[in-house]
Amino acid sequence: MTRILALATILPVPALAEAFDRPVPQPQTDTAEFWFLIGSIALVVALAAVQWVVSRR
Repeated sequence: MTRILALATILPVPALAEAFDRPVPQPQTDTAEFWFLIGSIALVVALAAVQWVVSRR
């Protein structure tokens, strides 16, 4: 009997939870975009260097 009473009090709790509010994405700053550009260029250069080293073998 106590289990039924415990379940009856626990089960409705999720129904009272707040709705999930999605976080609003923040816009990128100019500094962040600049460093992303530098990182992207460095990645492409590194991939080209690896391709050049591997193709010489």
